[in-house]
Amino acid sequence: MITSVLVANRGEIARRVFATCRAMGLGTVAVYSDPDADAPHVRAADAAVRLPGSTSAETYLRGDLVIAAARSAGADAIHPGYGFLSENAEFAQAVIDAGLTWIGPPPAAITAMGSKVNAKEAMKAAGVPVLSDLDPASVTEADLPLLIKASAGGGGRGMRIVRELGELDDAVAAAAREAQSAFGDPTVFCEPYIERGHHIEVQIMADAHGTVWAVGERECSIQRRHQKVIEEAPAPLVERLTPPGPIPEPSRSEATRRVEGMRDALYDAARTAASSIGYVGAGTVEFLADAAGRFFFLETNTRLQVEHPVTELTTGVDLVAWQLRVAQGEPLDGDEPRSTGHSIEVRLYAEDPANDWQPQSGTVHTIDIPADVRFALLDRPGIRVDSGIADGSEISTYYDPMLAKVISWAPTRRRAAAMLARALADARIHGLVTNRDLLVNILREERYLSGDTDTAYLDSVGLERLSAPLADDRATVVAAVAAALAQSAADRAGATVLGGLPSGWRNLPSGYQSRTFAAQRRIDTPPSPAAQGADDDPQAASALRPRADAASGTHTQDPPTSDIEIRYRIVRGAVELPDLDDVEAVSWTPDEVVLRTGGVARRFSVAVAGDEVFVDWPGASASFRRLPRYVDPSTAARPGSLLAPMPGSVIRVAVAEGDRVTAGQPLLWLEAMKMEHTISAPSDGIVSVLAVTEGRQLSVGDVLAVISDESELANAAE
Repeated sequence: MITSVLVANRGEIARRVFATCRAMGLGTVAVYSDPDADAPHVRAADAAVRLPGSTSAETYLRGDLVIAAARSAGADAIHPGYGFLSENAEFAQAVIDAGLTWIGPPPAAITAMGSKVNAKEAMKAAGVPVLSDLDPASVTEADLPLLIKASAGGGGRGMRIVRELGELDDAVAAAAREAQSAFGDPTVFCEPYIERGHHIEVQIMADAHGTVWAVGERECSIQRRHQKVIEEAPAPLVERLTPPGPIPEPSRSEATRRVEGMRDALYDAARTAASSIGYVGAGTVEFLADAAGRFFFLETNTRLQVEHPVTELTTGVDLVAWQLRVAQGEPLDGDEPRSTGHSIEVRLYAEDPANDWQPQSGTVHTIDIPADVRFALLDRPGIRVDSGIADGSEISTYYDPMLAKVISWAPTRRRAAAMLARALADARIHGLVTNRDLLVNILREERYLSGDTDTAYLDSVGLERLSAPLADDRATVVAAVAAALAQSAADRAGATVLGGLPSGWRNLPSGYQSRTFAAQRRIDTPPSPAAQGADDDPQAASALRPRADAASGTHTQDPPTSDIEIRYRIVRGAVELPDLDDVEAVSWTPDEVVLRTGGVARRFSVAVAGDEVFVDWPGASASFRRLPRYVDPSTAARPGSLLAPMPGSVIRVAVAEGDRVTAGQPLLWLEAMKMEHTISAPSDGIVSVLAVTEGRQLSVGDVLAVISDESELANAAE
């Protein structure tokens, strides 16, 4: 019998497993790296053991240290979570050899599916449809486009799409480097790339007594960089191609497999895949399908998936509980679970979709997502949140930048989407740029709501449209008014002399006070009808037409910003806003401001962290940086400077000082959060300064290089 479980993982999946362990009366043990010393998953466990080091290779990928931690803490079982060592057959065997219970499939099954190349051969032999493999050395134009994949892992790492033969060698090399970094195995392979496919997967659960359940299917077609963004159950494609009611049992022709019985065909293929390798435990069989319902085996993930909550909420099955029960030898009892209603999960990431999905790192000052349950099943329509971070958590460059999984369940798909969009829109997330607005926009977009989603969804609908901020230009400027008035109230509340006087008080009428904020977005349009006359009033123009921040003269991958100047004057308890005639301040305190615009009052919550100001109101939010009245010239970067957009390490440099470069030319590559990021030239010019070498560790804002205009260099030489 299992009495105490060590989770060989971190973040939300560790907390998810701990939640079920507590419900079953089991003890819990966490392991942690140095950056994770104060992480929520550490605090959630009964005991915790340090794994010295920072990188995955030093810590969570050290199976020997994990097993030693289990022994020292008295754990008698190890749950691998997902990622890291979860699909490592040698680790699974080492756990068993150490006399501990392995909460996962047999090592032989992991080995059979661990190599995607071997897995496809095994599935082909078992009669499961597969896509053919391609040898990179023999690829021709006729084989394009193709997909390079890591053999030893998933999650989008080690994957590249190749559409031109000239890109093949570099793409294979880059995929191999990424696979080595993420999984410790550089092996990659190629297969045909289906441009507009549907990513469909079947959740399986198998016991040691020969029973295999197909516990519903999921669709995970909306992806960025081959990583899932939104997952849902049941799959809209399967729902569309599977008729209601029982399906006749005569021999299934290919046409039947494609259309009439897609769900049954998928389930049969998934059960066959599991049975053919003696699978035991939870796993996922993934397929790629076309719009007609033809599907092909992709891979079997021999672990719990990130998106398992949507299956739990539609079936009412605690998959982690069944993992624990099966690991103790219990049989699957009762009928195979059936799905009801619809569940959608989104992955909330610290990343900037509008800026090439740039990952973010730093402090999460506040994260408050409305939820009915956390890490648990729902008994009515509602929202579930699984998260591994809390207020004050640090998002480091060593691990995935996922902040939370937010999941809805409702009787219908449209209702589930609406509930999830509202929960996300009302969330308070302070400190980092996230993909929250993108997720809300997708959930409200009509093509998504119709169920017409495939792997090309983001490109076909348009990332610029989907990543648009929830708060438009006008709302952002009004939010800046709230920020200014809250700051004014905070200044008065902290005043040590004459604190009862209003901000900016004078004996005689005087000029307006002003506060300037940098918005974390570009604002291109005048925020008020009053701007129509701004050309005649320079002061109004400065307030109503936020200006692009050009002080630094840098060329970086940082998101564009705009400066917003708010002019105001408080006279006899009322606020005058000369540039925003239709905005009326009803009340203002350091943390809450009520403004009336167009006769409609709205309440704005204001929070401050250093120079950052965060303004939230129902359905949207805005973040600003308070700008100093005077700028220190020594802080301005040299014109043409290319700055590090994130912490990370330099893994490759392709240029030298004095080289001529063209706009868009790759200059160097960074590794951060287990992914490669290309830094390209922002314009034509000459590399006048190259400040980095391979292997150098970088912080945000470090100078990488300076790209100078050739004519400027010539003039300087004269």
